[in-house]
Amino acid sequence: MHETKEINALFHLLDDPDQEVYDTVANKILLFGKEIIPNLENLWENTVDESIQERIEQLIHRVHYSDLQVALQQWTKAETPDLLQGAILVARYQFPDMQPGQVVAEIERIKRNIWLELNNYLTPLEQINVLNSMIYNYFGLKGEEVAYVRKNQFFINQVIESRKGNPLTNGIVYQSLCAMLDLPVYAVNIPRQFILGYFDTFYDFTETPRPDDTRILFFIDPIQGQIYSHQDVEGYLKRMSIPATPYYFQPQSNKRVIQFLLEELIKCFQDDKDAFRRDELKTLIKLLDDKQQEE
Repeated sequence: MHETKEINALFHLLDDPDQEVYDTVANKILLFGKEIIPNLENLWENTVDESIQERIEQLIHRVHYSDLQVALQQWTKAETPDLLQGAILVARYQFPDMQPGQVVAEIERIKRNIWLELNNYLTPLEQINVLNSMIYNYFGLKGEEVAYVRKNQFFINQVIESRKGNPLTNGIVYQSLCAMLDLPVYAVNIPRQFILGYFDTFYDFTETPRPDDTRILFFIDPIQGQIYSHQDVEGYLKRMSIPATPYYFQPQSNKRVIQFLLEELIKCFQDDKDAFRRDELKTLIKLLDDKQQEE
């Protein structure tokens, strides 16, 4: 953005010790939107005062965050929000300058390789074996249990780059590939797990599922693609003393999966200095709330 007298005047007031003056200046700068970021970055490079640099960094973050809120609102209003695009938006919170095209291109490359191996004569289990071979052997995706000290494993661009994620982000990669290949694989709400279910192609999503029905043919653990039967899942619930309820076997919407990703991401920011990040992420979660959308 071309630097005007107004922008220069605002920049000169960034060191004002009066918090009220600073807040007014900051809010006026934010009105310029993301076009002001190059100017702020140039100002940061030419500023020696660390406290002013910190204020500039906060402003840049607030501009990116405001832009992200708008993008997330647009995403959630889509008739069928794309799961991969939702994960990319979450990654933009930490990496606002990330190139989403690189993530999409890599997922597309894996999809093409899987598609070449699929045919109409394969059973659902054989289809998933093809996926598992391509995702975990050919692409080399590794999985680890959730650890909140490894927050990069919650960001899809970092998962694709390092080929290492947790059940949630691996599951998003897995489910996104299935959606591209028209395979009926969706996240289900098994407590304390992030598990995918392979649904019967004739499944009626308007019906309430039953724990003992066979509309889910089998379950998939996205950490490394392990297959589980209904009996395995029922055994797990019994061991955890959790009564089986229909809700656990209901396919989760893409919006809900991204909401869960944000809820888990909050747990990575537990230091006192990260309180503002927890508040920001909670705001993003509310944007995905269906009740919020109706108001």
